[in-house]
Amino acid sequence: MMEYKGYVGRVEYDDEAALFHGEVMNTRDIITFQGTTVAELRKAFRDSVEDYLAFCKERGEESEKPFSGQFVTRVSPELHRRINLVATLSGKSLNAWVTEQLESGAQQAGRKKRAGQAKDRSRLKSSKHGEGRRPA
Repeated sequence: MMEYKGYVGRVEYDDEAALFHGEVMNTRDIITFQGTTVAELRKAFRDSVEDYLAFCKERGEESEKPFSGQFVTRVSPELHRRINLVATLSGKSLNAWVTEQLESGAQQAGRKKRAGQAKDRSRLKSSKHGEGRRPA
C-alpha cells in the first residue's frame, strides 16, 4: 500500500503485462495509476492524486476527502446498552470509549501485521543463506 495526502493506494502486479497498477481505495471516485518500476509507480500515484485534486478544483467541486472522522455503525440494542454502561462506569462518553477501543484494536492489529512481516523477512533471509536446507 502507498499513502499520499491521506489517499491510500493498493498496488497489484500484472506479470503478463510486466506492469504495476494501482487504485486509490479510500474514495468513491476512481483514481488509478501504473508504472513499470517502484519509483515510476510512486510518481504515478502522487501525480494521479494531484491530477484528481486539480480536476475537482477546476470544476469547482469538492474533492472527496478520504475520511471525515465520522461513521455510523449498527449494533444490537443489547450491545449498545452494555457498551454505554461500560463507558459510563469508566467515566467516559460513549464516543470517547468507543474511540479508545478502536484505537487499541487498530494498534494491536498493526503490531501483529508488523510481527508477521518481520517473520516473513527472517524466513526469506534464512532461505537465501541456505539455512534450513537439508544436506543432499
